Amino acid sequence: MKVASCLAAALVVAVGSAGGAVQAVKVPSGFEVQTYIRGLDAPTAMAWGPDGALHLTQEGGQVVRVDPKTRRPKTILRGFRTPLGLTWHQGVLFVSAQGSLWRVTRGQRRAIVKNLPFGRHQQDNVVSHRGRLYFGSGSTCDACREKSGYSATILSVGPTGRGLRVVARGLRNPYGLTVDPVTGRLYASVNGQDELGDGEPAETIVEVRQGRDFGWPRCWPSYRTKRMRGSCRGVTRPVAFLEPHSAAGGMAFWNGALYVAEWGEYLKHDHGRKLTRVLLRAGRPAAVSTFATGFSHPLAVITDRDGGLLVADHGRGVVYRITKR
Repeated sequence: MKVASCLAAALVVAVGSAGGAVQAVKVPSGFEVQTYIRGLDAPTAMAWGPDGALHLTQEGGQVVRVDPKTRRPKTILRGFRTPLGLTWHQGVLFVSAQGSLWRVTRGQRRAIVKNLPFGRHQQDNVVSHRGRLYFGSGSTCDACREKSGYSATILSVGPTGRGLRVVARGLRNPYGLTVDPVTGRLYASVNGQDELGDGEPAETIVEVRQGRDFGWPRCWPSYRTKRMRGSCRGVTRPVAFLEPHSAAGGMAFWNGALYVAEWGEYLKHDHGRKLTRVLLRAGRPAAVSTFATGFSHPLAVITDRDGGLLVADHGRGVVYRITKR
């Protein structure tokens, strides 16, 4: 996907990386960006705590609390195995990590779900929704027949660990999860297969509902045709098709649209490394456009209480804040 025309009149703002180098982050005219938090180490997810403080997970296994006054991060928990998601539910912190979902109460942790399958992918973002916890459980492979029914799914469980169930299937790596604050609908970002060439398949956004099947590995979304290909009987179509190999990550609704962090590729700059705007339209294809560029590896996205959009750059160890002028 080429940079959208809305960036033609982009505002270029100089921001400092964790190492002090100046980076150019481009946002559309009418918006501005600042470096909001520094000194992080590969941030993966963000959530607001009941005390109003921002909390983040880091790839190395830490949970970090950011002081609301100084914006300085402080590690409050360690030892999670590649935590990729966290959320608060009724004052309790939940952390999604490799093979497990953890409940943390007064600093004490307990795995309320454990021994989940992982391999090429693992357990991803987690959200609180209608009294339950929902989290992604990625496939163990690129395209194969899984041994476990919990692989390549969205899972749901009660806050005490009871009632684990599969909500939706056929999702190779359902990384990001977010709830539309207006409709209450749950959406996931999904990373497609690696071995179908440089231009296929699309990464996607899907609306998650009980019992839906999104087709992996027998059916895949074509970016070129915006259609499903393969053996697709009974498969639910995505609500949006995103750039192939862009590694769609965290998401948040902001100003009436869905914003998706596209992490990109490890060694190349051909895909992703940007923030994409998705306007969901009932009965019509979603309008997809590039909103912001110039990141290293954006991964987590969340809104703040003052109307800003926070984007955690996994590559630079910083959080950027985007606001309207």
